Amino acid sequence: MPEEIEVPTEHLHEAMHEAAHGHGGPEGGHGGGHAGGPAEANWIPQVALSAAVVAVAAAIAALLAGHHANEAMLEQMQATDSWALYQAKGIKGAVAENENDLLLALGKEPREESRKKVERYKEEQKEIEEKAREQEHSSQGHLNRHLILARSVTSFQVAIALSAICVLTRKKGLWYVSLAIGVIGAFFFITAQL
Repeated sequence: MPEEIEVPTEHLHEAMHEAAHGHGGPEGGHGGGHAGGPAEANWIPQVALSAAVVAVAAAIAALLAGHHANEAMLEQMQATDSWALYQAKGIKGAVAENENDLLLALGKEPREESRKKVERYKEEQKEIEEKAREQEHSSQGHLNRHLILARSVTSFQVAIALSAICVLTRKKGLWYVSLAIGVIGAFFFITAQL
């Protein structure tokens, strides 16, 4: 099974809380490190809220990405089993056909039951082939969704990291960049659901 995609946010929340309340800034006290005073930092709680929302979206996307990876693997294993059965039916059919050919070479007529058996194996092979191809197609669909959701998780994680950096550096512009990257993550998330 593939590893679950983790979304580390513990340190982010601590750093944002400290920065929002003025603890642990460059000057160390309450309100330390604010260039423009408390009014300038009014947007920081909004950054924290947006980062929390993005973290929830990242967690959901990671869960769905893991689900689709597991489903892709299961479907591929079932397809492999179907192809093994397909080959087994082919071998049985070839043995029965060879038996009929051998009887004909010896001047004996093969039994009707043996001829029907060969035809039955060929029909069963057709059905098994259809099922195996369907399973492979389903597996590929799950894998494609997994890849799109992995991009979503990555975008969300970058957005969360930029949110933390924007709070620590007091650069509001980075928040807008993080929101834009979060929107890209949401685009991938929605695309994976279609």
